[in-house]
Amino acid sequence: TLLCSQCVRVFACVCVRVCACIQGTIAMSGEQQQSQKKNILVLFDVDGTLTEPRLPIKADMLGMLERLRQVVWTGMVGGSDLPKQQEQIGPDVLQRFDFCFPENGLQSYRDAELLSTQSLFDYLGEEKLQEFINFCLHYIADLKIPVKRGTFIEFRSGMLNVSPIGRNCSQVEREAFFAYDKEANIRKAFVEALQERFAGWNLKFSIGGLISFDVF
Repeated sequence: TLLCSQCVRVFACVCVRVCACIQGTIAMSGEQQQSQKKNILVLFDVDGTLTEPRLPIKADMLGMLERLRQVVWTGMVGGSDLPKQQEQIGPDVLQRFDFCFPENGLQSYRDAELLSTQSLFDYLGEEKLQEFINFCLHYIADLKIPVKRGTFIEFRSGMLNVSPIGRNCSQVEREAFFAYDKEANIRKAFVEALQERFAGWNLKFSIGGLISFDVF
């Protein structure tokens, strides 16, 4: 078969902004008419699909993606920012897919060219941004969990990534927290507290990966 067993979990839940971008750009593409590609777009998540969480992609997976791209359009959707995706997929990640959507689609690329980007700072402003970050830091300070490290909040272009354990944790600590969180629901409770406190701010929350959740 064309797809190896590691890739059967194709990313299925794509935000509206990604779909709108795809529909517009594919419809206008003259290259599509000249190629033998089928009018199908296959989107992949990164952590847990193309790679193990936060680990580099394997050579056989890269080979599969190259073969797949010869017959259909391919894209990548992930919560991480572009530099982290380059760490995992390679510095040429934008050249390996027809479409790339870092930060859950808040940035969009086609054929390595930036199509659009959104800014959480422009949306909230400094005052609201600090209010939100301060609430998160106070919440994390009061948490009683087995391990805490560093970098609890990471500011990206279109989102915040919030990690109760801290992104500086080791791979072993990352996996241990994930197992702990399945029982304790630390991230779920955190998100619920944020949804209640900032109910009128029209923010979206996405729990993903092993140790964090995204706010956009």
